[in-house]
Amino acid sequence: MKKIFFLIIASFAMMYSCSKDKDIDNPNKGEITIEADESFKSVSEALVERYTALNPKTKINLVIKKEDLGLLDLLDKKVRVIVMSRELSKKEKEAFDKKIDLPWKPARFAADAVLFVVPKDSPLESISIDEIYNELSSDKKRLIFDGTNSSNLNFIAQKFHKNPSDLKFSIINGNENVAEQLKNYPDKIGVISYNTISRPFGKEAEKLRNELKVLKVIKDNKAYDVYGDNLKDMTYPFTRVLYLLTNEAYYGLGNGFIRFSCQQLGQIVVEKEGLQPYNIFKREVQMR
Repeated sequence: MKKIFFLIIASFAMMYSCSKDKDIDNPNKGEITIEADESFKSVSEALVERYTALNPKTKINLVIKKEDLGLLDLLDKKVRVIVMSRELSKKEKEAFDKKIDLPWKPARFAADAVLFVVPKDSPLESISIDEIYNELSSDKKRLIFDGTNSSNLNFIAQKFHKNPSDLKFSIINGNENVAEQLKNYPDKIGVISYNTISRPFGKEAEKLRNELKVLKVIKDNKAYDVYGDNLKDMTYPFTRVLYLLTNEAYYGLGNGFIRFSCQQLGQIVVEKEGLQPYNIFKREVQMR
């Protein structure tokens, strides 16, 4: 009788284990949610679209949320993967180690940049690092960011070793809104992500490129724009590297998406977005 009882218990345990395994996603099947700042919306959408097209049994819900809030959601395990651009602080890394119990390993996949833009008819052509710093301390609040807790503001604050709350600036929510409404504020300078206008054949990106002038940034008496090798070589002063973070402790859909984004197919998507792929570079072959 006891033997029969233990056999029944063992059977139920095996059935439970099998049903539980069915619920665990893998790189080719399942559903997860990832979050990305609005500044990286275009490249994030493109990567998700391509990955799910190649893996039709997967569903990735892309939620656009401010960078800082996305990090909190990752730590609270509300989402599986987030896109980041700035370095985490010491306290944030400690919180990650404590809550996630995984080594902090950023999966770098693209070089983006923060741009300073004005309307096409503006007489301005460039802005220096010192001028940017001074504007962030001025009550005139000439620099327009896309909101608090945003990646653009966080990145610029980090570059100047400041807390975002210590800076003075204006706000128009959303990178595209900043770009579109800038013509109404001729004395202001917009601060947007390169990815907002980088997609070569995107209609909205092309429209914004036609309306905006990207200011060159002067550093050490030399002017840099974001185009050409300045992004690849990270010589443009406000180049930033986008990376993915996950709380997934196994090789599931989250890690599958990360691997895809960092390998050749994902890097081709990044390049088609007009950004610099982090892990593959153009190679020139000379035929003689």
